[in-house]
Amino acid sequence: MTTPQRQLSIGMNILGFGAHAAAYRLGEVPPTAQLSADYFVNIARISEERGTLDAIFLADGPALPLGERGNGGGRGPLGKLEPTVLLTAVALATRHIGVIATASSSYNEPYNIARRFSSIDHLTGGRAAWNVVTNAGDAAAQNFGLGGAPVHADRYARADEFLEVVTKLWDSWEDDAIQPDQGNNVFADTGRIHPINHVGRYFSVKGALTVPRTPQGRPVLVQAGSSEGGKALGSRWADAIFTTQTTLADGQAFYREMKERARRWGRNPDHLKIMPGLSTVIGSTEEEAVRRFDKLNAFIGEQGLARQVAGRIGIPVDQLDPDAPLPWDRIGPVTAFERGSHGFLEAQLNLARRENLTVRQLSRRILVGHRLVVGSPEQVADTIEEWFRAGAADGFNIMPDAFNSGVEIFVDEVVPLLRKRGIFRHEYTAGTLRGHLGLPYPGNRYTLARQATAA
Repeated sequence: MTTPQRQLSIGMNILGFGAHAAAYRLGEVPPTAQLSADYFVNIARISEERGTLDAIFLADGPALPLGERGNGGGRGPLGKLEPTVLLTAVALATRHIGVIATASSSYNEPYNIARRFSSIDHLTGGRAAWNVVTNAGDAAAQNFGLGGAPVHADRYARADEFLEVVTKLWDSWEDDAIQPDQGNNVFADTGRIHPINHVGRYFSVKGALTVPRTPQGRPVLVQAGSSEGGKALGSRWADAIFTTQTTLADGQAFYREMKERARRWGRNPDHLKIMPGLSTVIGSTEEEAVRRFDKLNAFIGEQGLARQVAGRIGIPVDQLDPDAPLPWDRIGPVTAFERGSHGFLEAQLNLARRENLTVRQLSRRILVGHRLVVGSPEQVADTIEEWFRAGAADGFNIMPDAFNSGVEIFVDEVVPLLRKRGIFRHEYTAGTLRGHLGLPYPGNRYTLARQATAA
């Protein structure tokens, strides 16, 4: 017998009108498309029917970014729908593709999140996933009665206990708890439904959950974060890590570290999928891709591009020389940024430092904080294959520059190349998101404890 070849996992991240800040200006879709389920359903169907992708991914941030956008500064449309509500509409319009929605552990409660994602998992036949974020910005905190975001360590300590409670709730119904007997007016064996009686530093939750065990055991857990806190959280709880890595060497180091961390938790490291973000600008040739990228950048202008870099590193744009390297003497250690995203900042600084990039060059090497490839379908496929085979990724979360053209050229031109190379599926062979990702059905803690006692 031959061992089946390892296969890529690929998600499609629907970031508004696209990963490029000027995607809206291309006018490919109506100006209010992001407020319509049809827009997201169309991208999901393209990803499923033409790409057989593992999942679509909906990011979120519970704050409205006003400032320049609010006073006519020309930085794109405002407004986004709540992702778990939107996800349900998208999921019911598709048959196979997984659906991943972001929700914050800082501004929700475990019981509501556990119930919400279990419900989506039932409605989709086992295709739901929760992307856990802690939200670093002050604007979100101020919408939930706080003066500012909790510091990094506190956000992740709360998130760790949050996940402990949610996974207990997801296990509170054993797999065989439902044993219907209509003649005797019985639906479930209540001895196999367990109050969790959790009392901790942040939460006190009795349980059990109102929703039974789901078709894939429990929703898939995705964790987005590459800081020390994020790595500790993800290696313990996550099924997949959505990370930002901008160089192959950094990607390989992160991959090895996370697999080893999972092993130290007593987990099978193969059951933790590492999926860096990959932004793409694709043309039929590299020259065509560069022209497309130049067109998008022209909408923003040199000052706008420099302003994006300035915002990421926390230095006023008028204090940056666009044709000089970053002012390293003014950039402290990443851990000194208590309320920002450590992972995004570190990835961008690592790229700039490794390649000695100027501010102008760095502004053209990053979209939304992730690695960027501007090139032909072959060049994009080459990058994906190189990272996959070199032990830097189990898959990727793709962030096209603009929708819908960005997703169409990826599934129609890049995916066939990956199939020819034997590293991506030609058709769906599983019915759940866990199946797409090659992850096993998770055991139920109460069932396992009962079986251990019986043995």
